[in-house]
Amino acid sequence: MKEIITFYPVESNKLVLPIQYNHMVQAMIYNLLKKELATFLHEEGFKNEKRVFKMFSFSRITGDYFLNKRKGEIIFKGPVKLTISSPYSKFSNSIGNNLLSRQAVRLGNNYLEVKQVTVEKEIVDKEEINIRTLSPISTYSTLFRKDGKKFTYYYNPNEEDFSQTINNNLKNKYKAFYSEELPKGDIEIKPIGKTRMSIVKYKGFIIKGYTGKFNVTGPISLLQLAIDTGLGSKNSQGFGCIEMI
Repeated sequence: MKEIITFYPVESNKLVLPIQYNHMVQAMIYNLLKKELATFLHEEGFKNEKRVFKMFSFSRITGDYFLNKRKGEIIFKGPVKLTISSPYSKFSNSIGNNLLSRQAVRLGNNYLEVKQVTVEKEIVDKEEINIRTLSPISTYSTLFRKDGKKFTYYYNPNEEDFSQTINNNLKNKYKAFYSEELPKGDIEIKPIGKTRMSIVKYKGFIIKGYTGKFNVTGPISLLQLAIDTGLGSKNSQGFGCIEMI
């Protein structure tokens, strides 16, 4: 389920954020949740063996903006929109109820009025869909250099492992969230046209991801989970939020 929220700055018509603002949006989302739910997701989450998933993703903020690269700021003028997506009904209900009950929410040093909340449920009913990214898809492996040191390798959409690691990640999410046997078949994802690499700094770490349009095939239940929770890794940090086209 997706919640598309329209915000308007309270104190002026401007929303001023650092260019790398993902962590601020994540913090705002946790602050919108009931305390016990926020604690569960932050401290525990949904587990499959050693892997832990928060089961939500969010988009980039959209609206009219300009960049002040000298100050490292992005300045939005007027209303802005944010999409938050999750298959977890307790999460979505908590977000929605809190948004409707509060006069304003805090994002960084800004206070935003909630102008509108639109709820959408995208239904997957076939084994092939086309999607577009609302935030970059990031998928990677931890590898070893010749000297034995670890490094993170981020796959691009033209590499076979891009699709394979996304498939593995989504299956792990399915087992963690539903605690049941996987549907038969694999997820395959291919770019439609050109994709664009995004480099994001998140709390001091560099994360690479790709935006664009993609063709995705596989079992309907896995595709539905992808639409609801996001594709790839680091969804709760602002990566892999998608919508059908």
